[in-house]
Amino acid sequence: MRFLFIVQGEGRGHLTQAISLSEMLRHHGHEVVEVLVGKSTSRDVPEFFRERMQVPVRIYDAPSLIFKKDKKHIDKFKTFLHNSNPQKLHKYGKSVELIYRRIKEDKPDAVVNFHEVLPGIMHLRFRVDVPFINIGHQYMLRHPGYQFGKEDTQNMMLLRFYTLLSGISATKILALSFYKMEDCPREKLIVMPPLLRKEVLDLRPSEDDYILGYMLNQGYVNEVSKWHEEHPDVKLHFFWDKRDAPEEWAVDDTLTLHRIDDEKFLRYMEKCRGYITTAGFESVCESLYMNKPVMLIPAHMEQEINAADAASINGGVVGESFDLSLLLEYMRQKRNFDHATFEEWVKSAEERFIKELTTGL
Repeated sequence: MRFLFIVQGEGRGHLTQAISLSEMLRHHGHEVVEVLVGKSTSRDVPEFFRERMQVPVRIYDAPSLIFKKDKKHIDKFKTFLHNSNPQKLHKYGKSVELIYRRIKEDKPDAVVNFHEVLPGIMHLRFRVDVPFINIGHQYMLRHPGYQFGKEDTQNMMLLRFYTLLSGISATKILALSFYKMEDCPREKLIVMPPLLRKEVLDLRPSEDDYILGYMLNQGYVNEVSKWHEEHPDVKLHFFWDKRDAPEEWAVDDTLTLHRIDDEKFLRYMEKCRGYITTAGFESVCESLYMNKPVMLIPAHMEQEINAADAASINGGVVGESFDLSLLLEYMRQKRNFDHATFEEWVKSAEERFIKELTTGL
């Protein structure tokens, strides 16, 4: 079968999911003919993504959420102004036309949408007879048995509305989950394992003498530095996204800062004795698969849901700042995380995804 991918380009998670699924499909003799990535002007599509997809990658303008300075709450007013001005709306209209045109020209047997909203809008404007399969952890919010994200706050309503829009006219919705749950036929929703890359599955975790960290927000470096000054004996390796930083900066004998490098990051995760990070779904799943003690610092509302979800299966401890003392205390405790069940769930992904993408459409 021939597939066209449409990927939300905000963040690393959806991009790595697309890489994983494309490799699974090719392994079973199927083809990804093209990838469309919706992104805001503030993000770049990583070069490693283009290389790994091995097919043409087209970029188009897509709506994005604007967060307040605390990075935890959506600024509804700024989000509305950013996405509703005439210039932006004109660009989004052109993006919808591009999606429709590429589907017509590529003639895929199915389109896979990684939680991107404009394909849903396209269905309201054009008639498209190609099956659409939507993939994302966010779709668990549509599962009636999912216990997180039930608040009636305006921010939660906005997130649920975005998820609803992205799923318009979906033939199937494959909701990624940390654990098994019953499917929900009424919502066309099927609960699926995480989509981890082959590089992660092939790792052989061990335990070295350092703690690994990932700082999405550069402001967190002040918290890390302050803690490090008080605990200089604890060896730390932190990855951050500061573009003008050196690839590797040895602050002193026990603190090293690394500019984001996907392959290097996985090598360090493979051997760390503990991990502290914001609560992106993919990063959490990778650490759980490697059975690492993890501390989660949610950077915004969606990550707060991820963190609470992971904590509910004893997958990590949740904190409010990069105070590594909480992680060290957690590492000394007996962990009740059922790693064997999680590992089995993850390893079932390829068979399940190939089945859902190639049958019942």
